[in-house]
Formats: sequence, C-alpha cells, structure tokens
Amino acid sequence: MDSLDETDRRLVEALRDNARAPTAQLARRLGLSRTTVQSRIERLERNGVVAGYTVRLSPSHAGREIHAYVLMTVTPRLAPAVIAAMRRLPAVRLVQSVSGPFDLLARVAAPSVAEMDKTIDAIGALDGVERTTSSLVLSTKLDR
Repeated sequence: MDSLDETDRRLVEALRDNARAPTAQLARRLGLSRTTVQSRIERLERNGVVAGYTVRLSPSHAGREIHAYVLMTVTPRLAPAVIAAMRRLPAVRLVQSVSGPFDLLARVAAPSVAEMDKTIDAIGALDGVERTTSSLVLSTKLDR
C-alpha cells in the first residue's frame, strides 16, 4: 500500500468496509466523481492491489460455526507437503507462515466441536507436523 496515494488508500478502506457498495456511494464518501472512482478501482484491480472480493458471513450465521487457530511446528523440508495436505482439509480456511516458535498458523472453521476435534487431530497427524497448539475463538471483538 506504500505506492498508493491517499485517495487510493481511502478507496481501498471504503472497499474493505463494503466491497459491494455502489460506485456512486463510494464516490460520495470520497468526494469524487463516479467515473474517477470506477477508473481507480479498475486500475487497482489491473495492478493487482485488489486481488478479489469475498463473502463475509453475518455474525448470526458465522456464529453457527466453531472457529480456531492452530499453530504448528513443522519439519522444514516437509512444509510444502504439509501445506498441500492442509489444502485438502475443507475446514482449513487459511494457512500462513509465521515468525516465532511456530512455523505455520491455520484458521479452521467447523460445524461442531466434534468436527473441530477431528480436524485438529488430522492436522496433528500430518507427516511433518511436529507439534500443534490450538486456540478456539470465543468471540470476535473487531472484524474489518
């Protein structure tokens, strides 16, 4: 985001708030014309700044799932295989490499405690995963 000007940063922030907002609404919020906003969005997409748009579930629906973060220590040479195996676990929504005592962090969502338990066990059983530490999400205090 360093190469973006202030208007682009404000536009990206407005899209983070509501990526489905009509161009006219974004233009009013930013004090720009609709054509200016549309051309900036197209440029941000073309330059790979905006890589896509996603669905955010309402708290009432998302609340039906159990969410957890699973931190993993992984054998370095087996990390690519661990990541490939995690892609095949439907409950795994995100995998990131992290600094510190762990190597990977996974965000997991499951419909029940039993399914969450199975998923965490499956992650721990992957060849190359040496150790895991899990934290269940109790509530969300901020979501941007």
